[in-house]
Amino acid sequence: MIPMLQASSVSVVVSGATLVDAVDLRVNPGEMIAIVGPNGAGKSTLLRMLSGDITPTRGTVELKQRTLRAYPPRELARHRAMLSQHVNVTFPFTVEEIVYMGAGDNSRATAAPLVESALDEVGLSGFRHRQLPTLSGGEQQRAHFARVLVQLACGEAQNGAGLLLLDEPTSSLDLRHQIDLVETARRRAQNGTAVIAILHDLNLAMRFADRLVLLHRGRLAVDGGRSEAMTTETIRTIFEIDATIDYTDSGIPFLLPQTMRPVT
Repeated sequence: MIPMLQASSVSVVVSGATLVDAVDLRVNPGEMIAIVGPNGAGKSTLLRMLSGDITPTRGTVELKQRTLRAYPPRELARHRAMLSQHVNVTFPFTVEEIVYMGAGDNSRATAAPLVESALDEVGLSGFRHRQLPTLSGGEQQRAHFARVLVQLACGEAQNGAGLLLLDEPTSSLDLRHQIDLVETARRRAQNGTAVIAILHDLNLAMRFADRLVLLHRGRLAVDGGRSEAMTTETIRTIFEIDATIDYTDSGIPFLLPQTMRPVT
């Protein structure tokens, strides 16, 4: 299968510090990848590099067999959509106006059904006329997710399956909306979109991702399925805690943190 995204030995060095160190990653169409790891492991830096937001110091990133550098910004936006970790909007745009921004230069008539669908999917149809700064942090996050869904849909209508990148998308959401958002991303993957999401909740990652990519000190520590990636030894080594791993009736692993492991 031709990969949607291929990162080959990518590194990022800033002021002499190596934030991402020689990472290889291949993501296929229809695959959902969760990037996990402790704070400072290089997760957001890696995702920004995969999105084209920053250029690797070494190595290459290819999207649909073209280097990211070969895409002009407008064209790149039609092939990949990214929800950043922090999006600050201080102007009094309404929720609907924010979501329409995802349509780029598409006509309002073309974008209207996509906007309606996205607002409904994130549960904000009744908030369309609310000014974004008046919403809670979680509601604002859902509005931006709807915007990204519209961008993705517009791009895929023209160019086929694309890439969806999510940087800690559930950080400000309650439990129900965390599940709703990840399920929405999962549905996109089932329709051919390649999805890469940074998730701090390991149980959420194991529940929805096809593969888990664990970063540790900027390096790729583990890349594999749920059971391969999440072992007590891996958790102890990377997260410095002990944990009990059990399985649901359907065979999906979940973990319960136990005690802190003394740092040596």
